[in-house]
Amino acid sequence: MTDMPDREQNAFIKRLPIIIIALVAILGAYFLRDYLTFDALRDNRETLLAFRDNNYVLTVALFILAYIVIVAFSLPGATVATLTGGFLFATFPGALYNVTGATIGATAIFLAARWGFGEKLGAKLEGSDGIVKKIKDGIDENQWSMLFLIRLVPAVPFFMANLVPSFLDVPLRRFVISTFLGIIPGAVVYTSVGAGLGEVFERGETPNLGIIFEPAILFPILGLCLLAALPILLKAVRGKKGL
Repeated sequence: MTDMPDREQNAFIKRLPIIIIALVAILGAYFLRDYLTFDALRDNRETLLAFRDNNYVLTVALFILAYIVIVAFSLPGATVATLTGGFLFATFPGALYNVTGATIGATAIFLAARWGFGEKLGAKLEGSDGIVKKIKDGIDENQWSMLFLIRLVPAVPFFMANLVPSFLDVPLRRFVISTFLGIIPGAVVYTSVGAGLGEVFERGETPNLGIIFEPAILFPILGLCLLAALPILLKAVRGKKGL
């Protein structure tokens, strides 16, 4: 009888990080929606540039930390943060700072979700039957390809790409590597847009955030998606030949 309260307490402690993340995400979506915006970046651009010029290393550290917090707590403004990285630091090293912050933040929410729910849910999926088990086995057999695909495909929400692997048997090292490399194409595109914001501000316009869906950008990314999916396709073809 005394084991039950202890077990429930341990379960609550394990889920506490992801509960905190969820609460902060809800509060952040309400209270920060007017601050982490393109308009806020435009209105404070001179202050940000002056601070960067006087405190470059500190600006880099604070920027990466802010990006980590935005991603880890699923706060609004990830796209604006990426643009800011380009605006403050140019396409390079801005893209490197963006990718670093996003990867660390993604890893934080991955670990929180895995610690709270992942192992238990993964065990349930492993012990299930039918189509659910087949889907999990398919992901397990092609982890590298699937991890890169969910990062490369623009239609997959970033927070979903962080959570889904935490519920499966994905090693931390594999998650970190696939996240860092997989988000580089999109990060470079949006960072380059941010690098050109000075001219956009002068014209009183807004940046074209749909640029990633333009053929010149989208087709190379789709080519990378096809390359990532190639091992899965080859396995499928070999499987049919074996039949």
